[in-house]
Amino acid sequence: QVQLVESGGGLVHAGGSLRLSCAASGCTVSEYAMGWFRQAPGKEREFVGGITWRGGTTYFADSVKGRFTISRDNAKNTVYLQMNSLKSEDTAVYYCAAHPVRSDYVLQKQNYYRYWGQGTQVTVSS
Repeated sequence: QVQLVESGGGLVHAGGSLRLSCAASGCTVSEYAMGWFRQAPGKEREFVGGITWRGGTTYFADSVKGRFTISRDNAKNTVYLQMNSLKSEDTAVYYCAAHPVRSDYVLQKQNYYRYWGQGTQVTVSS
């Protein structure tokens, strides 16, 4: 049974940084496509960024490109979302997602992902 547990959310001032973690069990993150999504109040869930199964490729939404990065620690079976230069519009619940596919393309659509975490709240105060 695959479980994804996000952590690291919280309250931060605009311009600050946070690192979200997605700890996986029941799967090996290096064998899965991993993605991060977010949902702001009153809005639909949207793609933030993703990493391919071998970790060779990352891709980000234009709204976070240059500010967010994704990395993976295979020993800890954990994927990270480093968020820098945070803006108030980054406020949302952030979700980690995983799919057992060996693709060299980052999956951007949420319906491609089979497994989801419970989400972690990120609030950026202006």
